[in-house]
Amino acid sequence: MSTFPAPQRSGFRVTPVRVAILLLGAALVTWIVTVDRMRGMDAGPGTDLGGLAWFTGIWVTMMAAMMLPSAAPMVLLFHRVSTERAKRGQIAVPTWVFCLSYLAVWTLYGLTAYGLYRLIVYFDFGFLEWDSGGRYVAGAAIAAAGLYELTPLKSVCLRHCRTPLHFVMGHWREGRLGAVRMGLEHGAYCVGCCWGLMVVLFALGVMSLTWMAVVAVLILAQKLVPHGERLTRVFAVLFLAAGIWVASAPGSVPGLTLPDSDAAQRARMRMMGVTPGSEMKPGEQMQPGSNMRPGTGMQPDPMEPGG
Repeated sequence: MSTFPAPQRSGFRVTPVRVAILLLGAALVTWIVTVDRMRGMDAGPGTDLGGLAWFTGIWVTMMAAMMLPSAAPMVLLFHRVSTERAKRGQIAVPTWVFCLSYLAVWTLYGLTAYGLYRLIVYFDFGFLEWDSGGRYVAGAAIAAAGLYELTPLKSVCLRHCRTPLHFVMGHWREGRLGAVRMGLEHGAYCVGCCWGLMVVLFALGVMSLTWMAVVAVLILAQKLVPHGERLTRVFAVLFLAAGIWVASAPGSVPGLTLPDSDAAQRARMRMMGVTPGSEMKPGEQMQPGSNMRPGTGMQPDPMEPGG
């Protein structure tokens, strides 16, 4: 009785080079979208995160832009192993299943941060105001991220991200559900490695394109540069120094938008869809999350938060 090789799905005929191009192309596109959506919205520490739907959309786009380049070695290795297994007639799983599961973990991280932000807004802790203790809280958060760089958990997670071969070969799971689990596990390690760096981003202004780019470069260097694991000590010192700097003299920090500055006010107006320089009617107030232009009679901009 003759036997026939199991059919291969067309997705597994994609070469590793094409996967790399698609991955980096997706990162480039999400960077372009992020710059377009977030330009002029940096109100510094404590920037309003807008509505849940808008924040989720921009957060997922940000994570794709920042994390896909550094996740490329793991994604390419997953694709290579999947391709080889498919050639032997074993279960074939598209690489995008793994990628989406990976991004789902970062989405959960963002939603957790958003929930914490909403709790803070709801209870209106006065000491978090920038003119009160806000700058000290921001500085402490950055310093805490620096201390985390020296912890054993950081070392374990960073080692996993830098050497994915052991994870793929020793923890391979079959089928789509297996790919989902692997994506979630790798995402959890990645969050364990980089959550402190994201705290730094929130502390300096989560809508800041400048700080977003800086944090993305730090993540890329730590994961992909030869001997990048040694950068944990460097980052620890830098973040401790940066935390002290932000707490003691925030006005002198390059690229930091102070929440009480004119630049921050313009950013908040943009987030609410108000044209800078437009006048409001007497007694009229802007509502957070609104995308109307008070006093102008103009329609909401669907590209703005809340639209």
